[in-house]
Amino acid sequence: MKKHQKHTNLVRRNNDNYAPNEVAILGAKCNIISDLVHQVSEKLTSYKLAYFDASHAKEVTPNKLSEFTFHHEGNVQIVTSGHVNSYQQRLDFAHFDFVFINGNHYQGSKQILILDEAKEASVLKRLDQLHNIQFVVKLNPETNFFDFLVEKYPKIKEITTYNINEVDAIANHVNRLIQDKIAPLKGLVLAGGKSTRMGKDKTNLNYFGKPQKVFAKELLEYNKLPTFYSVQQAKNETEISDKFLNLGPFGGICSAFQEDPNSAWFVLATDVPFVNDKLVKLLLKKRNISKVATAIKGKNKPFVEPLITIYEPKAYPILLQYLAQGYSCPRKMLINSDVEIVEVDDEFIRNVNTPEEFEAVKAEITNE
Repeated sequence: MKKHQKHTNLVRRNNDNYAPNEVAILGAKCNIISDLVHQVSEKLTSYKLAYFDASHAKEVTPNKLSEFTFHHEGNVQIVTSGHVNSYQQRLDFAHFDFVFINGNHYQGSKQILILDEAKEASVLKRLDQLHNIQFVVKLNPETNFFDFLVEKYPKIKEITTYNINEVDAIANHVNRLIQDKIAPLKGLVLAGGKSTRMGKDKTNLNYFGKPQKVFAKELLEYNKLPTFYSVQQAKNETEISDKFLNLGPFGGICSAFQEDPNSAWFVLATDVPFVNDKLVKLLLKKRNISKVATAIKGKNKPFVEPLITIYEPKAYPILLQYLAQGYSCPRKMLINSDVEIVEVDDEFIRNVNTPEEFEAVKAEITNE
């Protein structure tokens, strides 16, 4: 008998315990772990990093007032109340590239083991948490692996090992852990609009001897991106149905993320016929995985162009937060988020929305 499924089985982001990408550091005193995290973070300033720790205060008075103190240069201090909740932490840490966890207090899906003879009993206590050790750090080069570690994990001596003062090497290893989890990139051609001003389907307009939606898809596929059409109702596997109805491009982008929240999406409209291979390659080259998105902006334009943009997976929860506030404009989200901006000549991003504009652009392209 088939088991009844009460809720829709949605594709979930490939999170670790508390964050998209995390490592728990354990085996040493908390101050040693904290110092190592801060030293390594100084070497990886191009990423967004976070440290997840526990308070060591003996007595805590519950905060009756939550305080948010912002500095004009961007720093913020928050004092509030709350409890650890893996669902909430995944939201809080969704926009970070990597989260370090104090493994003396919380269990991470990946681990860095510090070998410290003074903390042998602590490691034994957490032995079952050491199921995915990325590398080992020795406080003293002469320290041997504890017998119970070798018994539990016979190959542990083969794991890469560093001395505590090899900060550069440790940072390079963490960098590889970050790079290993960079989201793959897919293409999304927006082909579900109503084309009201044009009076006919803009996606089928012929600038280059074929429907523009086909040209746009081939442009992304030429750059090795598996590419899909965003449509109101999918008819085959090359199309993604709009699950967020009547929200225009915003809904198409969110629908793509619902289909695959573990990929980044190169979103391309069909009413920008001057977008070419050179521009696509430029955006791919400038992609910044630490940002919410990498977006094109005309040099003389005040705002970015949201429909020639690479949206990272961290953009999805932000888009949904804007939707919850009653906003369905992807540009508004980009303007108010941490975005990598790539400036180009305005000509590359000219929109074609009316029959007159189409005829003029068609003649211009023909005469080139």
